[in-house]
Amino acid sequence: MNQHGKKRSTFSGKLGFVLSAAGASVGLGNIWRFPYLAAKYGGGIFFIIYIALTLTFGYTMIIAETSLGRMTRKSPVGAYQSFGKSRWLSFGGWINAIIPLLIVPYYSVIGGWVIKYLIEYLMGHAESLAEDGYFGEFISGGVSAEICFIIFMLITVAIIYSGVRNGVERVSKFMMPILVVLAVVIMVYSVTRPGALAGVKYFLIPQPENFSWMTVVTAMGQMFYSLSIAMGILVTFGSYMKDDVSIEKSTVNVEIFDTAIAVMAGLMIIPAVFSFSGGDAETLQAGPSLMFITIPKVFASMGFGSIVGVLFFFLVLCAALTSSIALTESAVSTFEDELGWGRKKSVVILAGIMFVLGSLSSLGYGPLQGMKILGMACLDFFDFLTNSVMMPIAAIATCFLVTKVIGIDKINEEMTKENGTFKRKRIFVFMIRFMCPIFATIILISSIANAFGWISM
Repeated sequence: MNQHGKKRSTFSGKLGFVLSAAGASVGLGNIWRFPYLAAKYGGGIFFIIYIALTLTFGYTMIIAETSLGRMTRKSPVGAYQSFGKSRWLSFGGWINAIIPLLIVPYYSVIGGWVIKYLIEYLMGHAESLAEDGYFGEFISGGVSAEICFIIFMLITVAIIYSGVRNGVERVSKFMMPILVVLAVVIMVYSVTRPGALAGVKYFLIPQPENFSWMTVVTAMGQMFYSLSIAMGILVTFGSYMKDDVSIEKSTVNVEIFDTAIAVMAGLMIIPAVFSFSGGDAETLQAGPSLMFITIPKVFASMGFGSIVGVLFFFLVLCAALTSSIALTESAVSTFEDELGWGRKKSVVILAGIMFVLGSLSSLGYGPLQGMKILGMACLDFFDFLTNSVMMPIAAIATCFLVTKVIGIDKINEEMTKENGTFKRKRIFVFMIRFMCPIFATIILISSIANAFGWISM
């Protein structure tokens, strides 16, 4: 029951939680951000550091947030306030709750771009997509980009409207296996291209001379976003988890799933771009330009490029949808718990918020391009505010909640409900007390400094 007397939804079991949490983790950040950062910050050495951070920092934060959710059976605001009514506890809960509310509108805009490219590939327009200026014309056009955004948003909202088991869990169970199969197919195709082996070696074999402090900071940031830490999602999903499901075993499965997809994304994109560019790592440009400009050019240069384009953008759409669903579910859960609204009312009102904020982001490259916040387009500003400012603060708040308010013993009790063991307890205690707050603070300071041009990342 929640505070308004309504019975709380639950996942059917471990598989439901793992695939839903993995779906939340595996998103656009894995598919385009991870390969780009790996290429830019040293290839294999970045990869090794990323894995190490996932197994320590990432593991600790997943455990903390999932335990917090299951312990309280509440979404982030209620979970925090279960331990007191102080201002800082309310702030910690609300910042976790607001993050998905701000992310999902602009995330849906990018999801709309993916739908556009998938449709164009299905219609046989692969060569048009590879032309210079195509992407810029599309996003600055206004109407076309807005329609694609609305389609993606409506798909997400329809799934959430169906509930936790019938919507979130069912779609995750369907989409995640498809995503893995498609990733394997495209990865095999990519690494067998002429000249692709150089990209495989660059990505997987650590070269100590490529190491720098920014490799660590960037890997930390990527791991942070990739695992859906500090977005309120894992607290919400933890609250749907049954007591007889092992949090630790589920967390290991999520880590493996997320890392495997990141590796496959690297092997899909880096070798293909190396093959296309003759071994030039600089071709792997940042963000949208990699996925929507470079990749179509790579596919156009390949045999069966149109077919691979369809498979790739369908894979990306699956990844975008599973993350979008998780973000939206977290926001809906907060409305249900804190405002006492039913699911239908919560979903409809959230859809209105998504439409308004998403339209600002979608039209920010077209009719509203003169509208800047801190010199950034709306989409870029929302991305900066959530990823670089709010999420590190939310992570710090969770660390202090666990260590100063709840106590490690309470977390240990929650962890050992199912089988009486907490295998990586020492790592958890050390990380949550010392390293996680330090890491999150480093991400916060370096990201803000980078955004204002004080340092270059």
